[in-house]
Amino acid sequence: MARISDVAKHAGVSVATVSRVLGGQSGVSDAARERVLAAVKALDYHPDLAARRLRSGKTDTLGLVVADIRNPYFTEISRAIEDVAYANRMRVLLCNSDEDPEKERFYLDMLRDENVAGVILSPTLDLLSRFRPADFSFPVVLVDRCTPETEADAVVLDNIDAAQRLIRHLIDRDCRRITLFHGTASATGLQRLEGYRSALAAAGLTPFTQAIKSTTFAARKALLEHLRAHPLPDAVVASSGLILLGLVEALREAGLQCPRDILIAGFDDQPWTRIVTPDITVIAQPTADIGRSAIELLLARVAQPGQARRCIVMRGELIVRTSTCRVQNT
Repeated sequence: MARISDVAKHAGVSVATVSRVLGGQSGVSDAARERVLAAVKALDYHPDLAARRLRSGKTDTLGLVVADIRNPYFTEISRAIEDVAYANRMRVLLCNSDEDPEKERFYLDMLRDENVAGVILSPTLDLLSRFRPADFSFPVVLVDRCTPETEADAVVLDNIDAAQRLIRHLIDRDCRRITLFHGTASATGLQRLEGYRSALAAAGLTPFTQAIKSTTFAARKALLEHLRAHPLPDAVVASSGLILLGLVEALREAGLQCPRDILIAGFDDQPWTRIVTPDITVIAQPTADIGRSAIELLLARVAQPGQARRCIVMRGELIVRTSTCRVQNT
């Protein structure tokens, strides 16, 4: 394996000159730079990045801790983060917490030991309730989950507003019995529950909710049990894309036709919501913008640790489709 001294000899320059070229530093002539780069290619030289980080005390690695990488929402955010990291020649270590505080702590400790430059985190409720940036040895930007009291950089959706607009849409479609199926493992589901309740209260309607684990299987089971035990709702609403998929499966299993028998709506404009019959009314989240904004906040925090806290709140888009267009029975 070629060493830096081999590159220097091949290019006819000093080791220090090779180091400056590879580090992107100035003070090297164009001709010398070209010879060094040609030598690197000819010898297939690969710098010892670990040794370089150890010497400089700097790292080109970021951490990303998401709640569930199987959720397309987090997949899309992760892709946007990785794109920006690559453009800045940085690496991303992806960790999946599964909403488990113990697993989350393990990964945060691991990222600390890896001496990452910073971390983008979708925190569990356990961590969010006691989150303090000073508890970490690296900068942290929260994504998807945050409260007004959290003293951290964050990028979130205005969940209360989004849920209110979705419920008002259903009320405008003459729905009065609207059941929400929501997760309880994150602040996101609880904020959407708050928006649902406030929209119904403003219309003088009574809420009916089902608190469930945010998985497709749990949602399907919960709705089937709900249909057996209660009068048929005018509409069912999901607080996440995974829950929404479970509700669709349950309605089909129960033999209910949408929108003839019941309306359905939820969060996340995932590809399947556009191609099923009927296509599903959703709140679309700007996932690419959320991911890009999160890593840009983190890079800015790494560059200027003392800057003021920033929280970016984004607005969801209500996309109305056939699943909430009520039809008349004949």
